[in-house]
Amino acid sequence: MISNRWVGLAIAIACSFSVAAIGGALTDLGPWYQSLQQPTWKPADAAFGTIWTTIFSLCALSGWGAWQLSQNRKQKIRIVVLFAFNGALNLLWSWLFFQQHRPDWALIELYALWASVLFLIMGLWRISKTSSLMLLPYLAWVTVAGFLNKANIELNAPFVMEWLMHSTNG
Repeated sequence: MISNRWVGLAIAIACSFSVAAIGGALTDLGPWYQSLQQPTWKPADAAFGTIWTTIFSLCALSGWGAWQLSQNRKQKIRIVVLFAFNGALNLLWSWLFFQQHRPDWALIELYALWASVLFLIMGLWRISKTSSLMLLPYLAWVTVAGFLNKANIELNAPFVMEWLMHSTNG
């Protein structure tokens, strides 16, 4: 019989990689994305898969570790709410950027995503410092992604006019 501990790890991995899979499905690297001017310092597209796989793996391990060390139902709810809110914001960013072709809106949303990662780190700190620290690469990457997002806006503006023209023609 498999212990609840390992079932919990499987659930954490499934949840984390479900968000990753949905985010991946929202990520369209087609003609619109290929037409964007990118900053010279942008990592190669192939690196993003490795980066996000590492981050989602750390998120799963972080959530699982914090869950194992949580002392009560209130802490368990906090863990679920923080990760669910963060996952929703992660997906919203992908939808805004890749599906709506709105890096400007995605950048505004990215501030909330960044804050949600910080809230995760702070929210897990009292439960598990290790779980909290496992999320630092995520915060670092979202910071880099913010600068990349901002560079995309600066190199490819204006997005407002493009959206208005698209919405009136379709």
